[in-house]
Amino acid sequence: MVAIGSPFGLDYSVTAGIVSAIGRSIPTEKGENYVPFIQTDVAINPGNSGGPLFNLEGQVVGINSQIYSRSGGSIGLSFAIPSRVAMGVIEQLKDRGIVQRGWFGVAIQEVTNSLAESLQLGTPKGALITSVEQDSPAAKGGIQPGDVVVRVNGQSIAKSGDLPHVVGMIVPGDKAKVNIYREGRRKTLTVVVGSLADGDQERIAKSTDGADSLGLIVKTLQEEERLRLRLRGGVLVTQVSPDSAASESMLQVDDIIVQLGYSRIDDIIEYRKVIKGLPKNMPVAIRFYRQGRAIFRTIQLAD
Repeated sequence: MVAIGSPFGLDYSVTAGIVSAIGRSIPTEKGENYVPFIQTDVAINPGNSGGPLFNLEGQVVGINSQIYSRSGGSIGLSFAIPSRVAMGVIEQLKDRGIVQRGWFGVAIQEVTNSLAESLQLGTPKGALITSVEQDSPAAKGGIQPGDVVVRVNGQSIAKSGDLPHVVGMIVPGDKAKVNIYREGRRKTLTVVVGSLADGDQERIAKSTDGADSLGLIVKTLQEEERLRLRLRGGVLVTQVSPDSAASESMLQVDDIIVQLGYSRIDDIIEYRKVIKGLPKNMPVAIRFYRQGRAIFRTIQLAD
């Protein structure tokens, strides 16, 4: 593979390498992994993102996207968005002006050797369904916790990370033929694929009456949760208003806010006091915990 870009502002720089893997899953902060990345050891550095990844026939096979590095420079772990994924995005933008990804509404995990034996699969394969969201496409299609998805629309699901890659490429509203194992027997189900945007909207508050100036409804963190995360305090986000300052900053339900600006947030009283004094049209640092990990972002109130 050959990459062309402008690392550190050095235009038209060319690097070469080999493909280590295709369909590599790299979850986002929201836990989504809908892009089956191409992993290479092509030297990619800041300034390369957005540049093309070519094969030796001169065909663009990917768009250089990100690297894994502890130093900030290339250590031989670079990732590119496959060209077919990028072309699908282009077509959706042309046709509808928005990008939609297929959505089942399930949580999954890998099938280990012991799980494969207990589930009578023979060998480890597929994506094990650990939970199904209520009224989701999967629930309506008959998928249940404990099912193992091994094929969708004829495409093999060898490992759990393959499922979101395959489902994400299906046009919302289309029917998907889903092959599963349940109690040692193979079954075929039909699922009408939903839109990931619809799933996100369901996770946002169904009612945002009473939301504050940030677009949030919060409550004081429960004692057991505070002790589990070893926090002095915080407020738990229970609702996020669409098109609010909070949604612009990508806050989600179940985030735990512990700091706004220079002020520590220990409880809902402190939180309400701090947001009353937040400046308008000026980014303010916000620190919160998501799935046990601390994250810093900025949030900005409009006039």
